[in-house]
Amino acid sequence: HTPYPTGTDFKSGMRIPLELADDYFTSITSLRDEYKNDIKIYVGVEAEYFPAHFHKLMDFMKDYPLDYMILGNHFVPEEHHGAYVGADFTDKRIIEMYADNLIEGIKTGKFAYVAHPDLPAYVGEDMVQVKTDIYHKICKAAKEYDIPLEINMLGHMRQIQYPSDLFFNIASEYKNDVIVGMDIHKPSHFGKLEALKYCIEMADRFGLNRVDTIDMEKSRRSLGK
Repeated sequence: HTPYPTGTDFKSGMRIPLELADDYFTSITSLRDEYKNDIKIYVGVEAEYFPAHFHKLMDFMKDYPLDYMILGNHFVPEEHHGAYVGADFTDKRIIEMYADNLIEGIKTGKFAYVAHPDLPAYVGEDMVQVKTDIYHKICKAAKEYDIPLEINMLGHMRQIQYPSDLFFNIASEYKNDVIVGMDIHKPSHFGKLEALKYCIEMADRFGLNRVDTIDMEKSRRSLGK
């Protein structure tokens, strides 16, 4: 997860500290150069859309060799004073705010795709109907702004609430593009062919158009690179 300047003293336990940003980009670009004759390596980050601080993130990133960003929201309204939406919650306002922030992030045009759009573990009253209404809003915005939605392999490996049949059935109504994301959190997550197969078959089961690549030139232009 990207370093994220918020202007506070909060120390995140889930993202690169600001002072290590140089090390992150240097390590990736040095590997990219070392193996340029063998494989292509792109430089990316998974970033939240925090409305009050996103402009600070973009300003922070302007001088780094960034090829693409993935939109991956986890907290509302913000990490340092908010709720983590991946754990069970019953307050409907949280999932509504999640959707509003995610859609606002989509509209910036800065992101290559949306990571785990079905992350919220809402278990409150009228759960299915509430999630259905929220998922329609997200899928409609993703279609309008031509941004793929991720079918997340890690969620399947962990057997948690996503990837969600309910979400991707709704995505099929909007004919959303989807992309399979590995969401690697540790080296042992690589090479999980059963999870890859499951996510590909999920896309096929709902008749979704699965894209396998990101238009890096378009992405760089959107980031002002």
